[in-house]
Amino acid sequence: MKALDRILQRWRIAKAAPHIARGARVLDVGCADGALFAQLGKRIAGGIGIDPALGAVPARDGVRYIRGRFPADIGADERFDVVTMLALFEHLEDDAQVAAVSACGRVLRSGGVLVMAVPEPRVDDLLHLLARVGLVAGMALHEHHGFETKRTGAIVGSGPFDLVRHERFQLGLNNLYVFRRR
Repeated sequence: MKALDRILQRWRIAKAAPHIARGARVLDVGCADGALFAQLGKRIAGGIGIDPALGAVPARDGVRYIRGRFPADIGADERFDVVTMLALFEHLEDDAQVAAVSACGRVLRSGGVLVMAVPEPRVDDLLHLLARVGLVAGMALHEHHGFETKRTGAIVGSGPFDLVRHERFQLGLNNLYVFRRR
């Protein structure tokens, strides 16, 4: 990750943080380098970070990291208060999005929260430009699959979730969605 990638990552985490209850057990899907757990620190009880491209991450009390894919590599008996998918959903193909929402419904406790950050489609052109000039790493831009952000509410709402909050941030280029598990 380059410096601008880290700034944008911290910004996404800062937007998500108010929706993650103190003492929560968190599943961070697409955890990258474990930054969410580092930024939240002792504010949460712990949880699991999962990412197929997981690199070296510092050990943290109560946090386990898995190099793998969600939901296949999460135990069937695992339960969480919060699931985060920050800059992840747009990387999934349509069928994988539906499967991920269904899996979130299974691993979240009743009343649990799904927090997502999903960029606007027009951000792809900007990220390609920033990657060309070396300001961002352009991680996995080829995986965006032309995802239309406006579909997020309908896809997640088709599962056992109610939309609690939707707001735009990062100059209107990103969206925060907060859903509660029924």
